[in-house]
Amino acid sequence: MSTLLVIAKAPVAGRVKTRLTPHFTPEEAAALARAALQDTLAAVLAAPAERRVLVLDGHPGSWLPEGVEVVPQCAGGLDARLAAAFSHVDGPALLIGMDTPQVTPDLLARGLDFGEADAWFGPADDGGFWALGLAEPDPALLLGVPMSVAHTGREQRRRLTASGRAVRDLPALRDVDTPDDAARVAAALPGTRFAALHGGLCAAAR
Repeated sequence: MSTLLVIAKAPVAGRVKTRLTPHFTPEEAAALARAALQDTLAAVLAAPAERRVLVLDGHPGSWLPEGVEVVPQCAGGLDARLAAAFSHVDGPALLIGMDTPQVTPDLLARGLDFGEADAWFGPADDGGFWALGLAEPDPALLLGVPMSVAHTGREQRRRLTASGRAVRDLPALRDVDTPDDAARVAAALPGTRFAALHGGLCAAAR
């Protein structure tokens, strides 16, 4: 059974996208996080997975669509939380975050195609990664990888290749972390919730 995993924080003001402040208020930053999460989950629902799981820090709200299971994140560092996410599946899985609302169903479908790959790796522009797909999930592949540093992605990909897996790469995407990231991603996403909200907030601030 193929599974799409999304690891995310509930969009609560003061707890998400704090690097968007003070350019945006904490409430605006949380609203942008909610829009990004909704766009991400919409792509997940449109992708050809048999199971869709949101690994959530916090509580689900009205933004959660039908068709998505929710499991709580474990405690610990990001490497431990990502590793634990894979413990919820027993077949091929692709893990993504809520920071790339520009993701498409086609990209997700590619990351679930293990016909010629044992693993898929999606690098992020900041040196991290936005996607990790495993034909045979092994949480140990993530434990101990240094997170949120410039070489996170390089070290995670090295772990995959060192395990003997055949690794293929997805296109690099930009995470929404800073106001500049938000502006660039919104510009590339006309018609989405994220782009509409970002445009409205910026127009109101003029």
